Amino acid sequence: MTTTWQHYPRNHPRTVDSAVALLLFAVAFPGSMYGVSDMAAPARWWPCVLLAGLSCAALLWRRTRPLPVTAVAVLCAAGMALAGYVMTALLLAPLMVALYSLAAHTARTMTWNVTLAAVVLVAGAALIAEPAGDALALNVIGPVAWLLLPAALGSTARFRRAYLESVHARAEYAERTREEEARHRVAEERMRIARELHDVSAHHLALANAQATTAALLIRSHPAQAEKMVNALGDTTAAALREMKATVGLLRRSDASEDSLQPAPGLAQLPGLVAAHTAAGLTVTLTTHGLPQPLSPGADLTAYRIVQEALANVAKHAHTSTAEVDLTYTHDRLAITITDHGTGPATASDSESGYGLIGMRERALSIGGQLRAGHRPTGGFEVSTELPLHPYAPAEDSTP
Repeated sequence: MTTTWQHYPRNHPRTVDSAVALLLFAVAFPGSMYGVSDMAAPARWWPCVLLAGLSCAALLWRRTRPLPVTAVAVLCAAGMALAGYVMTALLLAPLMVALYSLAAHTARTMTWNVTLAAVVLVAGAALIAEPAGDALALNVIGPVAWLLLPAALGSTARFRRAYLESVHARAEYAERTREEEARHRVAEERMRIARELHDVSAHHLALANAQATTAALLIRSHPAQAEKMVNALGDTTAAALREMKATVGLLRRSDASEDSLQPAPGLAQLPGLVAAHTAAGLTVTLTTHGLPQPLSPGADLTAYRIVQEALANVAKHAHTSTAEVDLTYTHDRLAITITDHGTGPATASDSESGYGLIGMRERALSIGGQLRAGHRPTGGFEVSTELPLHPYAPAEDSTP
């Protein structure tokens, strides 16, 4: 019930203004009973009531036309002062309400200019009607105080309303920005998952293709090796399914805990990756220089995916049976170089514009590293990257 009454003035402004006008007109009757010359019985009461009724009727438009309403109220108040009535709060009430509405809906300069004019007109009219010094407090000091008060209160109400509007606008902007940030994070997460799917599928499919091709070539001449290759093919496809299931599961996961997810691959799984390629017929030499240091999870995953993608490209395009992976640790960075001696023309198909190298470069840049790739002067292809051991803000791509 309290909430209903609080919102009633806002929902029914015309009814509220009518009630205020009637109330102020009612209180004008006692005010018309006092005059300056004869405090007990003024000569005529009806001029005061007529002017008060006119100013009260004008208050019905105080929300939409505050300036004309204030002008009417000022003229009526000045007329009552010239008629010799004491300008008490009872008679000044319509003008006070008009000044409050003017201050609440117009600029501060306009409000105080009109208020000053109202004070001068009303006080001046009262002094003209009764120039005697005995009535100075009633004619000047009282009207000045009563007219300045609503102007100050109206200005305060306008400032408060402007402040609340600004707070509301900032809240809406913050909410809109939060929604945009959420959409941006969703897009980034989708790109990350898409990159993971590309790396997993590209690597395992290339490896499976190499194993199947080799098994087909050896099935007649070396059936034992072909059988071993087919068995390795099953392990490769099973590993591909596991990784793809774990990656796609991120899209479906709602309340699963992080502990239920398999750990992300890292450099610790490089021997298994090398063994899988060796089973497919690609001999990979893994060399480590410097003292191995622990990597952050992001850097560890990035390093593994870069090596995985590079070896997949070698298996698909290089037309060679050997590849080298070199890891070099320094105090704050890890340098990785993957090289091959292939001569196949398809090596260039995954060059600067290929999606594989684009994905590797984006991974390196996302943790503050850099990546270079291109043909070697002595033949073959080389992928080289430098990654910080502890990622920081992404660096600018300095690759020419």
